[in-house]
Amino acid sequence: MQYTVVPFTANITRGQGASDAAQQLQQMINHYAQEDWQYLRLESVSTIMTTPANAGCLGFGGTPASYTETIVYMAVFQHQ
Repeated sequence: MQYTVVPFTANITRGQGASDAAQQLQQMINHYAQEDWQYLRLESVSTIMTTPANAGCLGFGGTPASYTETIVYMAVFQHQ
């Protein structure tokens, strides 16, 4: 079996809601279905973005490394 994993983030504006996000996911699923990919599920993946430490100039104004955890969503498809 062959799989493909595609990032998915709904892009909605103020006044839109869950149905608009669902429509975007549906459009993605239909797009991949035309290429014989079967939608399996939406997975959440935890990622950590690291911002490296900055030593500053001559040791002044330095900042420590920082870490930000983010959740990204991935649509999983299986080739038919």
